[in-house]
Amino acid sequence: MPAQVRILTPDGVQTAGYSAESLADAARYEPHDGIYTVTNTIERTKALKLDAHLDRLEDSARRAQIPLTLDRPRLRAALRQLILDAGYADSRFRITVPQNEPDRFILTVEPYTPPSDALVASGVAVITVANSARHNAEAKTTDWLHDRTAIESTLPPGVYTALLCDTEGFILEGVSSNFYAIRKGELRTAGSGVLHGIAQQIVFAVASDILPLRLDAIHLDEVGTIDEAFITSSSRGILPVVRIDDVNIGTGSPGVRTMRLRAAYQAWAAEHLEEI
Repeated sequence: MPAQVRILTPDGVQTAGYSAESLADAARYEPHDGIYTVTNTIERTKALKLDAHLDRLEDSARRAQIPLTLDRPRLRAALRQLILDAGYADSRFRITVPQNEPDRFILTVEPYTPPSDALVASGVAVITVANSARHNAEAKTTDWLHDRTAIESTLPPGVYTALLCDTEGFILEGVSSNFYAIRKGELRTAGSGVLHGIAQQIVFAVASDILPLRLDAIHLDEVGTIDEAFITSSSRGILPVVRIDDVNIGTGSPGVRTMRLRAAYQAWAAEHLEEI
């Protein structure tokens, strides 16, 4: 099923002058100098922490020096109508704001399918990319939406995604996710130099009942001593990582504490869904 695109303007909702097969395909029509956020619906018209996504959109605008004025009720209403019109069981949607037209919101939706039970049960393999830390990482900007395509298009067979490393060899984040490692009984993730994800907020909320959190990035030299690892994003939740480069993590299967965190994450999410 193709993606659906609308543009919310000061004069109302307009159709886009292009068609696209997916969010990824639609990105090629979107500006390189804007900001955006992406998440999904559950039970067709419900979302998780949408206001947190809009908070981050405003924060990204400040960091990118975009004069954004966000009318949240109006934006929510236009987004909800597009989701209803699209008719998907659940939708994955992106809100994009161009730098030179900050009063126009590009709304794009596609059918949403969460990671399969089989993928979660097996975990995923990832690779690291040296010297790949993002500029202005705490802003969710569209230039990265375009730049990351170069990384994702060259992933080896069997590799799910890539992790970005700074010049000193610390693992910062995934190309579209936050990265975490469990080592010596601590949950480790980078505290700076990354985009702080909305899913990460949920991980931080539930982790304290399972293991202590340390905002300290894992170094490449420590990969062989990691017990468990996972990535998070709004559309994936918690997804176990079982291999980094050519190193198996722990037993090479999703770890017990990762799966406990995932169960706690899902329970928290179920209790906090709200209508768009």
